[in-house]
Amino acid sequence: MKIIIINGPNLNLLGKREPEIYGSQTFEEFFEELKLKFSTIELSYFQSNIEGELIDKLHGVGFDYDGIILNAAAYTHTSVGIGDAVKGINTPVVELHISNIHAREEFRHHSFIAPAAKGVLFGFGLKGYELAIKSFL
Repeated sequence: MKIIIINGPNLNLLGKREPEIYGSQTFEEFFEELKLKFSTIELSYFQSNIEGELIDKLHGVGFDYDGIILNAAAYTHTSVGIGDAVKGINTPVVELHISNIHAREEFRHHSFIAPAAKGVLFGFGLKGYELAIKSFL
């Protein structure tokens, strides 16, 4: 089974950015733990702050992988293009957010990805990635 985690803008700052919301662990550290926990799954990871690179990655893996975990971060609420990319691929996508987006600013309550996603997870911190992986098993 092949699953990819795709993280969007500013998630490269995990461990440094707003630790009261996002925690103090870097995503790279957390990803190593995930790979150990799910050693029978081929897990890969991609992060970009650039919308077009996220779309290109979705196109590149969206027909060959068994699952995509997409945390498009702020692009979730602004990018019709990423939403359309998710609609245009065959691989199921779980939309994920570390924080509870409904406990935050009103603009974060809308997602261009959710209508095309297999499911949406938010508010569980980094544990959400583990739950998303389990949803594909």
